[in-house]
Amino acid sequence: MRRISSRQNALVAHYRAAARRDDAGLLLLDGPHLIADALAAGLTFRQALVTTEALGRAGIRTLIDRIQEDGADVAVATAPVMAAVSPVRSSSLIVALADQPAQQTERLYAGPAPLVVVACDVQDPGNVGAIARVAEAGGASGLVAAGACADPFGWKALRGSMGSALRLPIQARDDLAAVLAEARARRCRIVAATPRGGRRLFDADLAGPTALLVGGEGAGLAEWLVQAADERITIPMQAPVESLNAAVTAALVVYEAYRQRTRAAGPTS
Repeated sequence: MRRISSRQNALVAHYRAAARRDDAGLLLLDGPHLIADALAAGLTFRQALVTTEALGRAGIRTLIDRIQEDGADVAVATAPVMAAVSPVRSSSLIVALADQPAQQTERLYAGPAPLVVVACDVQDPGNVGAIARVAEAGGASGLVAAGACADPFGWKALRGSMGSALRLPIQARDDLAAVLAEARARRCRIVAATPRGGRRLFDADLAGPTALLVGGEGAGLAEWLVQAADERITIPMQAPVESLNAAVTAALVVYEAYRQRTRAAGPTS
């Protein structure tokens, strides 16, 4: 493996560009956990950098071997180089570049009763990542990061998703009206989560095909989205609490949908 010791190396600039998402088709994967998830998800790797001290670690060595088996280049980097390419505060032992998963509409709306979480203008990438994680954990069919939403494949969102963004069908869409139209064309009811004035969450029917709208930090859902929804739901909250974090809201609604759907399905043998 070649050794990279200069922060001026062209490869360093390539990683920094990936961190900024200058190339929308390229992901920066920071750390062994995320790289292992990407390998398991079948992503195509382009390049990897590893520290000298990590070469002797069995878990890291396994990752390197698998990346090289896929035909990607692996280089050894000095500590200053890793500090330059890893965007986290304490640089990782290994980082890599891989192709972004394809946005597959059919998988997003798969099954007889899809549950698609639509994150509307959620600007914190950590929240977007957490929503992806809870969507996968709670059995949602996919996630749409819509409007002025943070990039679901940016490095902060990927770390927040703990690998879920690499497995869950995800789309990034600018046009919220088009997202709603597509969901309706797929037979989904549009359900808007609002902090007040909606049907109590536990009284709502979430067992059928559903597109769940979750608003961004502070402002929540735009009024036109609330009015465009087929139903508005509200999570009961004790005063003086007026609203919940976007990821917490998504988690509560997704798991209520999960409860209803598993109850409707009945016991399995």
